[in-house]
Parts: sequence; C-alpha cells; structure tokens
Amino acid sequence: MATTPPAGSRESDAKELRADSPRSGELRLCGLTAVRARFARDPGSIKRLYFDQETGRRIGVICRVLARDRKIYRQVESAELEKIAGSVHHGGVVAVTTLPALKQPSSADVAAWARRGESLLVLDRIGNAHNLGAIARTAAFFGVPRIVIPDDPSAARPNDAAYRVAEGGFESLEVWRVARLAEFLPALAEAGYEVIGAATRGGALGGRAAGGAGARPKPVTLVLGNEEEGLSQEAAKACTRLVTIPGSGLVESLNVSVAGAVLMWELLRRGRSAGGAAG
Repeated sequence: MATTPPAGSRESDAKELRADSPRSGELRLCGLTAVRARFARDPGSIKRLYFDQETGRRIGVICRVLARDRKIYRQVESAELEKIAGSVHHGGVVAVTTLPALKQPSSADVAAWARRGESLLVLDRIGNAHNLGAIARTAAFFGVPRIVIPDDPSAARPNDAAYRVAEGGFESLEVWRVARLAEFLPALAEAGYEVIGAATRGGALGGRAAGGAGARPKPVTLVLGNEEEGLSQEAAKACTRLVTIPGSGLVESLNVSVAGAVLMWELLRRGRSAGGAAG
C-alpha cells in the first residue's frame, strides 16, 4: 500500500506533518472504530489521516479514497502518532476532520421530533468530555437519535476526547444546543414529550407511561444532571417527573454515564415510553 499522497512534495508534506498540531475548527478522530464510522458516513469530511504500520494494513480502502481526492495520508511512528493525537490513546489511527457546528432547535424541529415519537436525551451541564462520549456511545447503541446540551461554559462539548470515548457513536446521532434548559424543557412538554429527570434521590421508583389506557404513549425526554450537582433546580422543576435508580446504599450514586445507560435501557430503548420497572 502506498502512503505518499499524489499532491505536494515530500518535503512540504513532512513539514506539515511535523506541524500538525490542533487547529481551530478541527477535530481529531482516534481509533479504528471511530475513523471507520466517519468514513462510512461522510468520507469527504476526512482532511488528513495518520496511522501506524499495523493499522495501515486495515485501512486500504480509506487510503485509496484519500489518494483519489489528493489528500494527505501517512504512516508514522507511534511516538509521532501520539503527538498528532494529543493522547496515548490513539488506537493506531488519527483522522483530522472538521469540528461540527451545533445547531439550535426551533419550535418546528421540536414539534417534528415529538410527532415522529422520537426519544430525546438532554444533558444538564455534563462537564466531563469522557462522560459525554460514553453517553453518546450508549445513546447510539440504543438508537436514541439526538442529544441536546445547554450553551453553558460548564457543559462539555463534543471534542477530541468525547469522540474518542464514543467510538463512533457521534456518527449515529445529532447533537443540538439550546440557550437555557429552563425554557427548553417546558417547550418539550408542551410539544407532547414526557420529560423525565434523573434524580440522585427522591425520584419515583417506577410509573406507567403517560397518556392513559389505550392512548398512544408520549415520546420520552431523559434529562441527566451534572456529575457533582445533579439536576439544577430549574431543570428539575421543568421535568414532568423524576426517577431515581435504587441501590444498596453502600455508595452514594452511579457515574452519570452508567446511570444514563440504565435509564436509557428502561426509558428510551426502541422508542418506547416509560413503564414497567423504571428506576
């Protein structure tokens, strides 16, 4: 497999490789699963590709497409790959692409989601990018179509670390941004959603789907709170109900990504509404 791109000189390409540090508006996708997921969804979005010798044997198709499009792809030593990735957890390959812009949903968007009965995941100031990535991976696994985050400086954005932990999960869902959850959550309820907040304590341990006997179950929005503080008071008040996962009491709570996985299984899987033994 050739690793020299058809454009530019070896000297200029090597200079760019050495200078390939994070640039504004760029995203680094690390790991074979994440890179393959992006390539499958949008091959043209990959701007540059770097990989070690072992991984290079497994990405021939990707390299051929980059060669056709006259883009840079290079086999490099592990130490260089670590510098490019900015992490030892590069998984043998790094694809440089464009950081996606986060759109703000309109009332028409929300109404369309509710009309189609699509579940929704809202994150109330989840601050750790690794937690965001783990939540996105779980959401993609269960087929949750979108995540909404607040425009808050304490809220993690989809960045290199989040994408690395998500292992391709972000390629299967949309991430939207809203100015204030205190205004967005009531709008979801008005559009027909059951808005369920995950509370560390004091929430219900079960409950039937909203809508009454014979009625079509409402689509569900699950709201997960900040790792340290949980749901804000404003967000909790805006929820139609709260749920708490019962535990042994030996530890105070679950990691938010683990709690999110449990509640997504109970509340959001296959688009069904809350019911049964939701905790």
